[in-house]
Amino acid sequence: MTSTGWRSGRRRRRPRPKAALEEPGFSADGPFGAFGPEELLACYARGAFPMAEARDDPRVFLVEPDQRGVIPLDRFHIPSRLRRTVRSEPYQVRFDTAFTAVLDACAASAAGREDTWINDPIRRLYVELHARGHAHSVECWQDEVLVGGLYGVTLGGAFFGESMFSRARDASKIALVHLVARLRLGGWRLLDAQFLTEHLSQFGAVETPQAAYLRMLKPALRIEPDKTVLTASLTGAEAVTYALQPTTQAS
Repeated sequence: MTSTGWRSGRRRRRPRPKAALEEPGFSADGPFGAFGPEELLACYARGAFPMAEARDDPRVFLVEPDQRGVIPLDRFHIPSRLRRTVRSEPYQVRFDTAFTAVLDACAASAAGREDTWINDPIRRLYVELHARGHAHSVECWQDEVLVGGLYGVTLGGAFFGESMFSRARDASKIALVHLVARLRLGGWRLLDAQFLTEHLSQFGAVETPQAAYLRMLKPALRIEPDKTVLTASLTGAEAVTYALQPTTQAS
């Protein structure tokens, strides 16, 4: 199994921690202590995101990189071979039917990557965000076996890509194409990749200074996209078409 792209563990640079949050454990206020899902969403709105140093490290760091990876939705690129693959529909693509399975697959050890940034506090936060409708998974299935996918957080018209994994050829790439198709259909304005990687560069990802990123984020947060498109059924051919062609966006 491989993890690629969004925060796969192959970071181009060590992120600059903004703050460290000790694991609060369980308290009278709930299972998240003083830092819970609402606080996490507020961090996303300010341009920061969480990471752990290792799976067994209970601390959670809020990261605000100097340079931010972004996939411009109006300039998304699909390599020619991948277009043919997506159209051929080698996998069944589903949304939000196995969120925790995708999350755990992204956190699992893989060849060349023995540890990951997803620890137990982060896992519990994202599971709760999913329950509240703010975190979503894209899944590729083959003969009812999960072979790849990705997950991320949505807030207003911004989608924050968190992690992806692949157990079969092109599975995570196909998941990304299907995600972008629906983001365009639903009126999202920003796809945050957090860090620029070689894997994401093939899709048109670019690196932008954090200050410029924040100027893109602010108006995107005011958008109310149509989330019903996330679970809409699309053929592979439709996914390619919608991912590449501009659409009328929600205002």
